[in-house]
Amino acid sequence: MTTHTLHENTLPLAISAERTATLFEPVRINKLMLKNRIVMPPMTRTMAPAGVPGADNAAYYHRRAQGGVGLVIGEGTWVPHPAAANEDNAPRMYGDEALAGWAEVVRRVHAEDTPMFAQLWHVGQMKQHTVESLYEKRADGEPAPRRIGPSGWFGGIGHPLTRDGDAATQQDIDAVIAAFAEGARNAQRVGFDGVEIHAAHGYLFDQFFWPGTNKRTDHYGGSLDNRIRLAVDAVRAIRAAIGPDFVISLRFSQWRVQDFTSKLFETPADLEAFVQPLADAGVDVFHCSQRRFWECEFGSDRNLAGWTRKLSGKPTISVGSVAMTGEHIDSLMGQDSGVAGIDRVLEMIDRGDFDLIAVGRGLLMNADWPQLVRGGRLDALRPWNRQVLSSLT
Repeated sequence: MTTHTLHENTLPLAISAERTATLFEPVRINKLMLKNRIVMPPMTRTMAPAGVPGADNAAYYHRRAQGGVGLVIGEGTWVPHPAAANEDNAPRMYGDEALAGWAEVVRRVHAEDTPMFAQLWHVGQMKQHTVESLYEKRADGEPAPRRIGPSGWFGGIGHPLTRDGDAATQQDIDAVIAAFAEGARNAQRVGFDGVEIHAAHGYLFDQFFWPGTNKRTDHYGGSLDNRIRLAVDAVRAIRAAIGPDFVISLRFSQWRVQDFTSKLFETPADLEAFVQPLADAGVDVFHCSQRRFWECEFGSDRNLAGWTRKLSGKPTISVGSVAMTGEHIDSLMGQDSGVAGIDRVLEMIDRGDFDLIAVGRGLLMNADWPQLVRGGRLDALRPWNRQVLSSLT
């Protein structure tokens, strides 16, 4: 098996501006042209009171657009479904106030000639234990919304499966599909350039993908073709709602929050059976989430994004600990990539593995990350400090 280990002290402490030029080539997705390959990925900040993004949120996204990213993907937003949410102050993609707030965010990002996608999100049976969840307490005294998932089971390796919710009925499934289509229409109406379906990390769609939590015996369970049917149907509904040119991204992962060691795809054939129906349904770009982008799949020297691009024929976004130094965040504790990581990204792009690279925590610390990298000024990048998570800076 081919593996890659990154050590900062094995490479120069700087990379020339000439070497980083690859990152600043334009990329086309559907009919949308991006000015470079650097993506700000969705990062949940839970700083939109009552789900409404305000001036601080607009300024936060504007700074990253101003700093030179080629694409901004907004943090996960709740679709208009009663059981979508598990965080009180994560934003929503419905309601006049929230949509007006997002319109201002998009306007500020577009002012820097930067496109923006809205990420659409439904948590399914994933319960948030660290806040007063929308499921636990309703100020109006009304019953909490009924959590749904494929089979009413939740958990993973190290977290035993427990009965925690209800198996979705066909009526529930139809309502979820309609909610994603409505969320996409709302995003298009307020000016976004595309939407991303959050189908990763153990949330609703991923609960259907994974046989550990999907024990259904109908046409949404059993074979992989059946387990991805909900996502395929949602993509088709979104495409019908927004037309052919509005971009659809889909984010997926091998790992999930409750099971870092899980592998949904054991072979390239498994992955192809997953991505091809979704591409046929209307996905324009796949956002392939890994904890560490340099870790490769199927005993090869390609990572998840590399294999997805090869098998789907669609552009891909790679993500996972790009250029991270210093303290890593909580449960994603892992190896740093640092300067070596940027060099490895460039190698993988040069040979055509993936089209775009998402930089998360690096952009939280350095809103001007693209400008500094373009100038070869890696020594000016501030290392990761988790205190940045406490505010929208």
